[in-house]
Amino acid sequence: MTFEPRQPASRSLALTGSHPAQPTFSYSHVVLAGIRRQEHWSRTCFSKKTPSRALALKNIDYEIVAINLIKDGGQQFSKEFQALNPMKQVPALKIDGITLSQSLAIIEYLEETRPTPRLLPQDPKKRAQVRMISDLLASGIQPLQNLSVLNQVGKENQLTWAQRVIAPGFNALEQILQSTAGKYCMGDEVSMADLCLVPQVANAERYKVDLSPYPTISRINKSLLALEAFQVSHPSRQPDTPPELRA
Repeated sequence: MTFEPRQPASRSLALTGSHPAQPTFSYSHVVLAGIRRQEHWSRTCFSKKTPSRALALKNIDYEIVAINLIKDGGQQFSKEFQALNPMKQVPALKIDGITLSQSLAIIEYLEETRPTPRLLPQDPKKRAQVRMISDLLASGIQPLQNLSVLNQVGKENQLTWAQRVIAPGFNALEQILQSTAGKYCMGDEVSMADLCLVPQVANAERYKVDLSPYPTISRINKSLLALEAFQVSHPSRQPDTPPELRA
């Protein structure tokens, strides 16, 4: 199997606009073009969209190559993909002669090498808080509803399981955001924490989590979904999105 690049997707963004409806996917994609990355669109792993939004916010051009997580038993398990990421997981970023995996590591590298606009505050206290929120979402909540975990739980128990593991994390996050948030997770500037928040809220909505106890989370999410960078990186607007799922 060869990962052939799709059409280039040139990004030059204004942070305005409206957002499309949230569909359900079982896809992933690879972004190449000086920047090459593999990214998972699984219905249970929307947080893998996080690096795409970082690329969009930083106006980094990229191309997309589809990797089907279902076909042939999952193309992420192929030898070719394993050569990119031995963990056989997405996302992965191939850039500057190295290959990176893990969403937060990818964003941190982009931030250090392409620092404009900032996704981490200059103030060390605020920067630590952004990392804390990001890690809570990416490591404390999201892995518990990964597709591999849900498959172990069993289809009939997936909804209850997802609700059970998301709610405690959101309880903690709501409390934290009440002391850090402005328009977004950290004041009035979009940060790495915001990139992690939106996909996790999408997961919560998908699994019918009651969001009424989380007004701060809901308000921030609504503000973020009005930004163009969060729209152009949405699964429904990618070149390899199935026609019936396009926005």
